[in-house]
Order: sequence, then structure tokens, then C-alpha cells
Amino acid sequence: MTAFERITSDPAMMNGQPCIRGMRLTVRRVLQALATYPDRDQFRAEYPEVEDEDIRQALEYAAANLDDKVVELRPVP
Repeated sequence: MTAFERITSDPAMMNGQPCIRGMRLTVRRVLQALATYPDRDQFRAEYPEVEDEDIRQALEYAAANLDDKVVELRPVP
């Protein structure tokens, strides 16, 4: 089991959504921002408080929490 020491969840903050280091910045928002700003310099300008390890853990957390199942497709008749 991977420890996500930078990912926090507090029911009293952001409805308990996973956040970065207790800030009001959700993992989901970080992922959305990474998609919006693929250039890390642009991302850093918008979110200077987010560190490289925060990004790494947000990505790893998201991957660990996705359901990865194989769906068999039937041939189309």
C-alpha cells in the first residue's frame, strides 16, 4: 500500500474530497489544471504553492483509485 502523505481528506473541508497538503486544493483540481496547462511553467504560474511531489502523488493517487477492469467486447454481427 502506498502512503500518500501529501494527500489529505477532512470531512470539514471541501466535503472530504482528497486535497493537497490540507490546502483547499483538491486532487481533482490539480489533475484538471495539469490537463489545462500541460506546460509546467504555466501550471506553476497559476498554482505556485503546488510542489513536484504534490503533482506526483496526485497522479499516483488518481491512478490507484481508478477501477481498472477488462471489458470483453463482442464482435459486431
